[in-house]
Amino acid sequence: MKMIKDTTVSSSPPPLDIAAAEHWLLLIHQLPPKPDYLRVKIWRRMQGLGAMAIKNSVYALPCNDQTREDFQWLLKEIEGAGGEASVCEARFIDGLSDAQVRALFNAAREADYSALSDEIREALAMISATSGNAGELRTRFSRMQRRCDQISAIDFFGAASRAGAAALLGEFDKLLNEQEAPVASPAEGKLSGYVGRTWATRPGIRVDRMASAWLIQRFIDPAARFVFTDVFADEQAPPRARTIRFDMSVGEFTHEGDHCTFEVLRERFQIDDPAVVAIARVIHDLDLKDDKFQPDEAAGIGAVLSGIALSGKDDEQRMRLSAVVFDALYRQYDYLVVRCTLDGT
Repeated sequence: MKMIKDTTVSSSPPPLDIAAAEHWLLLIHQLPPKPDYLRVKIWRRMQGLGAMAIKNSVYALPCNDQTREDFQWLLKEIEGAGGEASVCEARFIDGLSDAQVRALFNAAREADYSALSDEIREALAMISATSGNAGELRTRFSRMQRRCDQISAIDFFGAASRAGAAALLGEFDKLLNEQEAPVASPAEGKLSGYVGRTWATRPGIRVDRMASAWLIQRFIDPAARFVFTDVFADEQAPPRARTIRFDMSVGEFTHEGDHCTFEVLRERFQIDDPAVVAIARVIHDLDLKDDKFQPDEAAGIGAVLSGIALSGKDDEQRMRLSAVVFDALYRQYDYLVVRCTLDGT
């Protein structure tokens, strides 16, 4: 294997078809002997990026803006730990061919999809069991869906098993929806019976109502409609069919004890996703202002949500803008959970 940093090639035979050649990024690194865990940590980071080991301490990724940034951050991490690293652009001229390198990437992703498919089949078998817990299965489905998304993000060349894993996920979701029976009361904390409903709350939404609307759409009722009105806040106003009130002085889901509405929704619907639990702590402190959890990021998140409240022309716009923030926050917390699991911390 020879590496070059530009698109020029030697004029000596045989000629290289530059247009047909693949463009790669290589990270070449050397780690210090101590600490012992560093080598495993960097290896796991490489796996998370989807990088492929070409030789000892030489890893490859297809060349694009995202992979370049990923390798550059990893380079800084290696250097910060006392190691040495270089990132270069390269083409394979002798030895490994582009097709062989692509095959290495595909083989790794095939293994990932195969492991995921085995897990989905195991979960499918659980659905048919009468003792299966719908809440646990739904949480498991969400975890498997996220894993499929993570694999897809580093499936650079379209591994053949991707379609099969996606089909199994679709089958699991369909059967799980059919298994979930409607419940009589929202207090029982089940998802069934709350899809396609209208969710009502007070106008002028801020932190807790923004977060609760996101949680409802993301985890409880993807087909939810929202209305922002004080009409339903009157204690004398009877509940309306198919309308669920949240974060009002009266309603089906509102503050209980020292819990904000977001926490009540999470607990009543048994959403035990660690990333959602982390968000709940932030929303609690921002809404109740009791410094119960004191997450370092709370002040910054609160400033962003306050900016949305000031700039949003109406509650629909506030809800859309804040959903982008919560989606990003969820992904960050979820990433940290995965990374800590891999690192054993």
